[in-house]
Amino acid sequence: MQPIWGALVGQSDAVEKLSRAVTDADKIRNGEPGPAMTHAWLITGPPGSGRSTAATTFAAALMCPLNGCGTCQICRMTPFGGHPDVQIVIPSELSYGVEEARELVRLSAFAPIDTPWRVIIIEDADRLTESAFDSLLKSLEEPTPHTVWVLCAPSVEDVLPTIVSRARHVSLRTPTTKDVMQLLINTYKVDPAMAAFAARASQGHIGRARGLATEEASRTRRQSDLRSAISLRDVPSCVLAAREMVTAATTAANTRADELDAKEDEQFKAAFGIEEGSRVKGASKRKVDAAKKQLADHQKNRRKRMIRDEADRSLVDLLGLFRDVLIVQVGSNLDLINQEMLPAIESFAARGNPADTTRTLEAIEHARASIQAHTPPQLAVESVMVSIKDPKLASVHVNMR
Repeated sequence: MQPIWGALVGQSDAVEKLSRAVTDADKIRNGEPGPAMTHAWLITGPPGSGRSTAATTFAAALMCPLNGCGTCQICRMTPFGGHPDVQIVIPSELSYGVEEARELVRLSAFAPIDTPWRVIIIEDADRLTESAFDSLLKSLEEPTPHTVWVLCAPSVEDVLPTIVSRARHVSLRTPTTKDVMQLLINTYKVDPAMAAFAARASQGHIGRARGLATEEASRTRRQSDLRSAISLRDVPSCVLAAREMVTAATTAANTRADELDAKEDEQFKAAFGIEEGSRVKGASKRKVDAAKKQLADHQKNRRKRMIRDEADRSLVDLLGLFRDVLIVQVGSNLDLINQEMLPAIESFAARGNPADTTRTLEAIEHARASIQAHTPPQLAVESVMVSIKDPKLASVHVNMR
């Protein structure tokens, strides 16, 4: 097995399938049969399972002369979107529209620059609108010989059947706590005790585990969210806890968005040859102004999506917490996600019952769906906090429309 596949933690079946495809891709280029390779792939798996890593690793292995040596420029550049023959598409808004899809179809027709393949990776393909899917359909049915499409989504059910039927499916699983822990220790040189905590707390989400293991701010925010949820006294405290949670999520999202915006602004200036303090006039100014507005709209929509995603991350932490509460209440021997909070969890569990906790878990899941359906995070999280304080109110949900 080539070294580059080591980036896929606990995914032996997927690695075998993709590596065989890489081998057969070489056969196809030499005019031989290569049944393990195809031009359209669908990679599915729960959040944090490594869908993006699988897609970019596959792309790098396809283009690497040694099928994924892990050390050449192609292998090093591709995972970070730095190779010109790999297009990594990440939604900046809540969904992909038909215009974005048409642009990808246009790009797919271009020949690769210095490798055998042009790979187009669509992350969060479940956010493609039906009209966007329709725009891609012909390219998936009749791809150019050099183009490989890789779509990533949480599950097959999230993608239109017409797309699924035209793509080779690769399923990823949630990595085990042990797998994630070893990755943190071996790759990121994290202390074993910290790696064990981050692997448990992340619930198998590799990116989340890396953040918890290496960023004190992430650990502090998570701890604050969990402590607040089991310390509610009355309705005003529910509103306050929700506000603090969403504010922290918004701050984290804005910090990341500011970094991305600054990088894009510099790239924009370089693309149009704009120097600090210079002015653009005439037709050129109109062109620059139009492009600048398009970039600003893109950044605004991305920021909104990132805030929603950060709020969802906090709710996933709450799911883990109340799963632990339920485990204690029913006397199960399952390991706790939040073992370090055992005394507080036991105290909270003693004040309720499994039925109440189940209603709370359902309320959290409903809030997650509400946020993705455009409900303001503040309202969705407030409904969760009230449900935690009084589980009988868990049936009073925020209107998802």
